[in-house]
Amino acid sequence: MSTTLRNVRLTLDMIKIEHTLFALPFAFLGAVLAANGLPSISQVFWISMAMVGARSTAMAFNRITDRQFDARNPRTQGRAIPAGLLSVGFVWAFTIVAATIFLVAAAMLNRLTLLLAPVALASVLLYSFTKRWTLLSHIVLGWCLAIAPTGAWIAVRGTLDRSLPLLLSLVVLLWTAGFDVLYSCQDFEIDRREGLRSIPARFGVVRSLWIARALHVGAFAALVALYWYVQLGPLALVGVVMTGVLLIYQHTLVRADDLSRLNAAFFTTNAFVSVILFITFGGAVLIHLRFN
Repeated sequence: MSTTLRNVRLTLDMIKIEHTLFALPFAFLGAVLAANGLPSISQVFWISMAMVGARSTAMAFNRITDRQFDARNPRTQGRAIPAGLLSVGFVWAFTIVAATIFLVAAAMLNRLTLLLAPVALASVLLYSFTKRWTLLSHIVLGWCLAIAPTGAWIAVRGTLDRSLPLLLSLVVLLWTAGFDVLYSCQDFEIDRREGLRSIPARFGVVRSLWIARALHVGAFAALVALYWYVQLGPLALVGVVMTGVLLIYQHTLVRADDLSRLNAAFFTTNAFVSVILFITFGGAVLIHLRFN
């Protein structure tokens, strides 16, 4: 039992389970918008389980499929599988359990979430192979996270009856793709050597930074459109402004000749963006409900 618990802990550390925070607030925001208030406790619980299950499946599967590349990359060769701390068999078992949790959670929400669950699962598994054949892997990753708010909307309503969650998903897609391009800059030489495709490997760091900026400009434009669409007042506007400031700050941390602050740009500011938008837009929904 102690060995199993140790392996579970190592696996959770390997997949950075805490980074589920990036996408979970967007799922909660989709649920709040769908409910036009607070979703039920049951819905919140099963949406959370679905998010944890889906992300854990995706990350564990990615560590399995990329283990040979990780072993040859100085930045990643200390990960649990290439370092020999975890067996591939154990991580496969963890992946299957996580996928089962996701499917059970989808089934507990409603019929449509269960019917669409295989599409979401296929998307997050497919991502692990995209760098082998397309430089648009960043967009695919964006799509995987963008499923969260629309999926949560469907989880609450049982249908996709408005374009609102799709607009929120567009924000998430472009935001995610932009920060993934930034993060990939640190591996552009490794990607070229291994024959992997990414925007930095194709265009170099300087032009990739501009592409990341363009994607984040698009994300901010989509966020402004979302604000005008929902008409939720000043608190939501605060969220828009704070997100814009954080996106600008993120890009001031990274230069083509200095990627040393990339982790601060990637992990710290991105966690703040999702939480800020959930608090401000979600809070605006509750205020609007209270006074109308």
